[in-house]
Amino acid sequence: MLYLFLQIDWESLQPEKLFGVQVLERTPAGLSLAFIIGTVILLSLLFVSFIGNFNRPKFNFELGLPRTVRKRLSSTATNKSLRIWQTVFILLALTVYGYHVYWTYYADEYNEQFQALSYKDLRYRRTTAANLRGWMFDRSGELEKALAYYEVDGDGDIVRGYSLKREMAHLLGTERGTPGLERTLYRKNSDPMPEAFEVLTKIKEKDESKRDVRVTIDRDLQIYLAEKLKNRKGAIVVLNPQTGELLGMYSNPTFDIAKAQGIDEWLRLEGNNRDKPLLNRALREYYVPGSTFKTFTMIAAFRDNRQRSVFVARPEGFLARGSGRPIRDYGGSCGRCGPLGINEAYQYSSNQYFAQLAIAVGKKGISDTAKLAAIKPVETPADAVRAGFLSEIWNTSDDRIANSIAPRQSTIVTGKKVSAYDVGLEGIGQGYSGQMTPFQMALLASIPANLRGRLMKPMIEFDRKPEVYSQVVTPQQAAQMRQIMSLVPSAGTARGAFAKVNRAGIRTGGKTGSAEKVAPLYDKKTGKLRTVTKRRRNSEGKLESYEAPATYMRTDSWYISVAPIDRPEIVIAVVVESGGGGSRTAAPIAADIVLKARSLGLIKSRSSNTRRKRR
Repeated sequence: MLYLFLQIDWESLQPEKLFGVQVLERTPAGLSLAFIIGTVILLSLLFVSFIGNFNRPKFNFELGLPRTVRKRLSSTATNKSLRIWQTVFILLALTVYGYHVYWTYYADEYNEQFQALSYKDLRYRRTTAANLRGWMFDRSGELEKALAYYEVDGDGDIVRGYSLKREMAHLLGTERGTPGLERTLYRKNSDPMPEAFEVLTKIKEKDESKRDVRVTIDRDLQIYLAEKLKNRKGAIVVLNPQTGELLGMYSNPTFDIAKAQGIDEWLRLEGNNRDKPLLNRALREYYVPGSTFKTFTMIAAFRDNRQRSVFVARPEGFLARGSGRPIRDYGGSCGRCGPLGINEAYQYSSNQYFAQLAIAVGKKGISDTAKLAAIKPVETPADAVRAGFLSEIWNTSDDRIANSIAPRQSTIVTGKKVSAYDVGLEGIGQGYSGQMTPFQMALLASIPANLRGRLMKPMIEFDRKPEVYSQVVTPQQAAQMRQIMSLVPSAGTARGAFAKVNRAGIRTGGKTGSAEKVAPLYDKKTGKLRTVTKRRRNSEGKLESYEAPATYMRTDSWYISVAPIDRPEIVIAVVVESGGGGSRTAAPIAADIVLKARSLGLIKSRSSNTRRKRR
């Protein structure tokens, strides 16, 4: 007997030899299911036994026994019926737990079969195959222009790679914080099949996270936008006004998306309150739009049939009814004094004209136009603070994608307590219209740029069909507004910045803007917020000192552009913090982007100037 026992080939009796190598993968799942089933059976038997014992007939000899003895008899009967199940349950539990401990901590180190099958190991699969997303391509779909992909690092591990680690950081997002396109474009089944059943049955649904995606971003343009904002704070947005395609969007300061996956780097970025590198300024930062917002006032005037209105600009400024504070043009007095029409007023950016035009349109006209332009009219400034985000503006295949890139809701106050003076300030992009994102200003520019006078829903997925957000003006009105906008780069406040674009034969439209904003003052060396000592009276009427945040008045530089003017293919919104006048900083950046867009083929149609020269 001992001789026969020693002759047994124990290696041939290993589970993987008897049932195949997949037993190493299926055994934990099978035991887990058996354990769950055993638990259910045990609970069911306990319930049946309890009900049966409660309702079973009593024998005559039991009726004469004391109550405590009867209970003991019932308990003993129940225990005997469940003893075998308890033993099976305990053995099964120990087997399952033991196998999982071995599988988790020792198998991949000591078991050759597990090492050979590491590509099938469920733990390995969780960190690779289950989380491997598809590749992300730019609008060209070319392999060499992939934005996100996989590569093998120096340790032989498969890692996610990014060709634009800093340029696309805000759009792609990280595994921490607010989700970006990386965590939303590759959506997974929200109700997946339990893993154990999946392993045993091999029934799998199509995993959307594995598919490759193609976005509307132009990789080369995105790189160029980052170059134009190097060492500057601000944002740039480039859209196709006919389709809503987002061609480029960049915010600076930015961060390295690969390094930000580490917790230490993430915490450092999150704690940088001076530069706010994690903040997508294009979508989530409010700016005072300045004179670029006169484009909105012009749209509202066309909708109200007031585009032929003439107002007088005076050296002493314009006094709104009930106000003693004059509204003057940039630099004081009036840039163009005397009677003005909308063409000349827009060309030379007359504050006095557009303040009077906004008052003539009225709060209702402003409110109605704002709704169509994706701007939320609110009753009070306090309501503007609670505006939230505008995810519904996006044309996406999934709400999660829209939520991840939702812009902060731009607002304008049109309540009963808003005075005529306040409305006048709103008409020139000051006062209660000072909650605009760069993204919103790009949307605003796209209304007259659209050949049908529509606001298209912006989209980031390349294969989406264009969707209309609203019909704002008629095609004829849009064409008239484009001609008015063309006066700014050809003979107005941006003619110097756009001289090279004009020489290239590209007719464009646009609007300069400069806006003052109170900003916190940070120490350049330490990055900490500076404070100043102020004095105030306490509850007893005595003066006391206290520390308050130091602030300064900065002037942001703005420009919005439409190109080419006859059949626009791009709109651009540029804001540069502390950039000064719009014609000095933002307009030259926009001009360079127009030329770059043409070299990349994003501007294909010929402008009127080019056609006239060739005739």
